[in-house]
Amino acid sequence: MKIKNVSMIPGCISCGTCEVICSKVFTVKDIAYVNDHVDPNEHQDDVEEAADMCPVSVIKVEHEQK
Repeated sequence: MKIKNVSMIPGCISCGTCEVICSKVFTVKDIAYVNDHVDPNEHQDDVEEAADMCPVSVIKVEHEQK
């Protein structure tokens, strides 16, 4: 299913897991950021893996409804 939106909720611990898994979509500085200029659907598997592997579950992936 196509990704509608990727966001980070408060609570990031800056561990860098998301950036290691999908550096095209995530950048970690003091906290992690979603790179707005990148279509997450081009990296869908990695985005979903990053969300699953986040140790504090702050990555939210919203899918389009059919």
